[in-house]
Amino acid sequence: MTAVPISRQPYPAKNTPARGLKTDATPVFALKELVASLYREQNKIQNLLSSLGFALRSFNNLNQFLELTPLMTARVTDADGSALILYKPNGQVSLEQLHCQDHQMGQEIQQVLTKIINQINNQSATPVLPASLDEQIRHQLGTKIRLYSTPILVKNIERGRLYVFSINPEYIWTQTRRKLLQLVADQTAVAIANNELTVELRSKERQDRELEIASDIQLRLLPRKCPTIQGVELAARCETANRVGGDYYDFIPTNYDQLRQDQGSKGQESANGVPWSIVIGDVMGKGVPAGLIMTMTRGMLRAEVLNRHSPGQILQHLNRVMYADLENSHRFVTLFYSEYDPKTRCLSFSNAAHNPPLWWKASTQEIAKLDTEGMLIGLDADSEYGDGQVQLAPGDTVIYYTDGFTDAVSQKGDRFDEENLIQAFQTACQQGNNSEGILDYLFEQIKQFVGSENNNSDDMTLVVMQVKSSENWV
Repeated sequence: MTAVPISRQPYPAKNTPARGLKTDATPVFALKELVASLYREQNKIQNLLSSLGFALRSFNNLNQFLELTPLMTARVTDADGSALILYKPNGQVSLEQLHCQDHQMGQEIQQVLTKIINQINNQSATPVLPASLDEQIRHQLGTKIRLYSTPILVKNIERGRLYVFSINPEYIWTQTRRKLLQLVADQTAVAIANNELTVELRSKERQDRELEIASDIQLRLLPRKCPTIQGVELAARCETANRVGGDYYDFIPTNYDQLRQDQGSKGQESANGVPWSIVIGDVMGKGVPAGLIMTMTRGMLRAEVLNRHSPGQILQHLNRVMYADLENSHRFVTLFYSEYDPKTRCLSFSNAAHNPPLWWKASTQEIAKLDTEGMLIGLDADSEYGDGQVQLAPGDTVIYYTDGFTDAVSQKGDRFDEENLIQAFQTACQQGNNSEGILDYLFEQIKQFVGSENNNSDDMTLVVMQVKSSENWV
């Protein structure tokens, strides 16, 4: 066996694998550089989007956020410039913000956009078509400046467009850049929606404060408590469906001079023999408009009572005075006006299409309606109103009410109606309740009928007048 010298044994040449390793190291190094570059780019984009998210959470002013939008858009898409165009509620188009790295390019783009927007706004009030807007901008800019855009959608309604501009011929509109542009546009839409919700909330808060003021004024205009009328016990309550209601009731002395004299001499709120007006009304509708008309009705009626006419004449004069205002507001008023004379126990009245009050006759335990002919206040300027009169006796009770009682609806959809009210009123009187007891009983019957979970769909007002015997007079 012949030994082979060591120096001649076959051994791979050292340079061969070295050359192979050197050749393979170049793409590996390039790959590492690419990964590092992508990582840096990803961090840059994340930081920019985080800044945009922070601005969205922190800025209270929408304009501050909109100033930032084109800058962020240009940076995350590596573009030379960006523009934000919004559509206003009045149909006008507005260039909100423009960012461009090159000043000359920015001036050129701004001139083109301003010219196109002015033309659109001056042409007609019809909404601009996004495709038409993009086409006009591309046509005016020419082929030198490349253009990309995406819509800004708020509740699936396009409220503007976000544009990206580039003069780099090698600039590629990749899917990633498209998504980033859409992401910025979506955050801009969120900022716009949040601002509108804030404006709406502030408006609602102002309306709530105004409603509180209106409700407070209305409560002050309604009688704070029932007056003390000789020989009569009164109870009244008004529950509004909203903060401000259209129901109205009032107690008006027909002779203020005599009332003041007796109050000064006797130190009480009533006068022997001074007649009092007891009024109840209902303005068609609810809320602030009805409350305003109710206030107007109260003032005009109180002035009319001083003329000392009959109830029918008072309603006739009131109708003529209020007709023009009610016609313009397309609203009407039902009103029952009565005057009670403590000396004679005579109740005189006139009705302007209001729910007739119910009269419980203690002697016969029967119920009658108090009604006269008459149309709604504000329906016809020449309406005439009849006069009625009844003689009350000790133990008699009269209830004045609005249609919120008879129109109350149960969970099954049934109305309380007048028959149920008459039956409940009769039961309350037969039980020997006083005026306050009758008031509480009738409201309790309504609540049981409607159900505790249901709210009043209409204002409910009730006035109870009960005639006392002579020995119980104050």
